[in-house]
Amino acid sequence: MATPHIKAERGDFADTVLMPGDPLRARYIAETFLDDARLVNEVRNMYGYTGTYRGREISVMGHGMGIPSISIYAKELITEFDVKRLIRVGSCGAVRDDVAVRDVVIGMGASTDSGVNRTRFLGNDLGAIADFELTRHAVDAAREHGVPVKVGNIFSADLFYDPRPEMIEMMRRYGIVGVEMEAAGLYGVAAEYGARAATICTVSDHIVKGDSLSSDERATTFDDMMRIALDSVLRDDATREANA
Repeated sequence: MATPHIKAERGDFADTVLMPGDPLRARYIAETFLDDARLVNEVRNMYGYTGTYRGREISVMGHGMGIPSISIYAKELITEFDVKRLIRVGSCGAVRDDVAVRDVVIGMGASTDSGVNRTRFLGNDLGAIADFELTRHAVDAAREHGVPVKVGNIFSADLFYDPRPEMIEMMRRYGIVGVEMEAAGLYGVAAEYGARAATICTVSDHIVKGDSLSSDERATTFDDMMRIALDSVLRDDATREANA
């Protein structure tokens, strides 16, 4: 059934959706990695596709920028289209000295300066955490592909241009492995509505050192991240079938 933001029918989406921020990247993922991909949503040009990866039906859909945007799409995918697993795949910045551009960052937890999870949790602090099994399988898939990976707490910022320069040192002190804008919202929505979620990001720039990837380098490195995400889904399937 269509929602105000997703014009699709039940069954159009697979039970697993990979979610990049950029809808054009969703189209690229569908065309590059999925077989027989078909367009299932284009409301507001927030493209969604469903196809197969190694015989497994998977969907990919953009989520836009920021916690409010991803929260809308994640909630509707879960409650209206029976999506059970959501994996954000995107870019992030780094602040720690031991995290470098091209590294893959997996968000085991997500701190934030947003108030959405406090609102959701009746004024209390919600521990916004990823699903353990999805996280574990993503780590294993990254290592199998030989891609450097850092796992830990990421920071989901409400402001891309933060006027508080002291926040960088604060994040370094607390060991934040990546800075992005959506994971904490995704984890809160998944917790509220009973879905499983994870976040996999590629470090595209180092906020302190000033290192950054070129557009061509981003394309190649992001392909590595997508293979990790897709293979982690297959690993998760195998584990759940073995434990059934």
